[in-house]
Amino acid sequence: MATRCEICCEIVLAILLPPLGVCCRHGCCSVEFFICLLLTILGYIPGIIYALYVIVFVDRDMYRGDYYRPLA
Repeated sequence: MATRCEICCEIVLAILLPPLGVCCRHGCCSVEFFICLLLTILGYIPGIIYALYVIVFVDRDMYRGDYYRPLA
């Protein structure tokens, strides 16, 4: 779980440059990052709205176990 300080820093980054805030939270090769990048290219405000939604409401730890399961 992210601390309040991390979330506040990510929110500030999301307001200044939305894909950067999402990248810090979910990584640069995630679906959330590419959606945010596309929305930011199409319009700055939709990118900010989506970035804030992803940072505040989508829990990255909930999905982490799906990608990193051991093979054995």
